[in-house]
Parts: sequence; C-alpha cells; structure tokens
Amino acid sequence: MAGNSKQIVSNQPSVHEHLAGKVNRHLSHPFKKPVAEHTLGVFRQLNEQVQQWQGPVILDACCGVGESTKVLAACYPDSLVVGIDKSACRIDKGLQQAGDGHYVLARADLNDLWRLVWAANWPLSRQFILYPNPWPKAEHLGRRWHGAGVFPYILAAGGVLTVRSNWHIYIEEIAQAMTIAGLAAKPAPYPTAAAVEPMTPFERKYWQSGHDSTQVEVDLAGYQAPQWLQDSRSWLQTVVAKN
Repeated sequence: MAGNSKQIVSNQPSVHEHLAGKVNRHLSHPFKKPVAEHTLGVFRQLNEQVQQWQGPVILDACCGVGESTKVLAACYPDSLVVGIDKSACRIDKGLQQAGDGHYVLARADLNDLWRLVWAANWPLSRQFILYPNPWPKAEHLGRRWHGAGVFPYILAAGGVLTVRSNWHIYIEEIAQAMTIAGLAAKPAPYPTAAAVEPMTPFERKYWQSGHDSTQVEVDLAGYQAPQWLQDSRSWLQTVVAKN
C-alpha cells in the first residue's frame, strides 16, 4: 500500500452526542442476534485448537491479511494467536502468505465469534483491534465496535484490550464507552514509524501518508458483566453443542 491515504472526513466533529445512551442500552439489554452457521462452524474448529493449546490465547480482531497476527505471534511466543477478519479475500491472501508459527487465520463474523469465545471461556490474555473500519458518519455509530450490541461481550471476553486507530474520535469514544462500563480508560498517542515498525498494511499506509495514531489499552479484568450476559452463556453453549 502506497502512502496516499486521505485523512478521515466525518460530519461528526467530536465524540458522538448519543454515545452514552447507545452504550448504556447495550450494557442493559441482551444481544439476541442469531449466530450465523458459517461462523459457528469456524468457531468449532478454532475451539478445538484452543482447547488443545496449553497456554494463553490472543485474539487479533479485524486482522485483515494477518500481518499483525504474525507479528503478535513473534512478540508473544508462549501464546496461540487467532486472527479473525470478515473479508474472505483478505483472509485467503493471508493464508497464502502464512508461514510457520503458533497462529491461525480464519474468516468469521466477529459479532458472533466474540460471543462464542466468551461462552467457551477462552483463556484470552490479550485482544487487539487494530485500525477497525471507523464508520465515520455520525449515523453509523452503531456499526463501531463500542456502539454495537456485541460490545459487552468484547469486555467480558477478558485479557488486555488494545484498540488503535488513525481517527482520534474513535479512540476517544471507545475509551468513554469503557469508562461507562466501569473501566479506567485513557487514550494516548501511539509512536509512528520513526519509533516502531508498523504492524499492519493499513498502519504502514497511514503513517506513510502522515497520519497520527492513537490507542487505548485497558485490562478488562475489572469488568463486571451484567446478569443478562451471564444468563446467555448456557444458550450460546447449547448453540455450539448442536449438531
């Protein structure tokens, strides 16, 4: 990717005015979206690998072609790194370029997979969401991870969550969403190519285009999951167990 990426343009000049209401609604009400059969099948295969793995697991969400997944596997040699993306094209490309290592790439809908991961008690030590689609239009707040129904499950899945973006507002919003959920979260600038190597093709492209990166990193151990979420575990486990 060449360094020709335009700065993010939005009709939203700051944190969304309805962020708190959206987050509180998702924290208070069950997320009842049916689990897609494709993601269910992928999860069953991944779960077998995770259950056989003797050690911590890292989830690399929105991994694209899996470059970050391979980097994380090198950075955390005691961990199994699972890279997930919804794009078949990107995952197929990543699989073609895959090498040896304790990581796996798969295509799945994270709105479903995060719930299944939580229900199966994966031993997540870390979660990464690196440069997710920002959905910068104000009317698309519900498509951002902190504005989606799966947000409570992301927090409940555990580990240290790192989210990085070249749109500062996105990180401000997810930090505020975590604060609403009872976690201490504070955005911070992330060093650019002068100090560290880029972890993803998009990160490389953004930095070559002069963009700054911001991230938030939070230990999710202190999250108190609502009772409705706890009650959904048995339903999700039943979904996985069905033939």
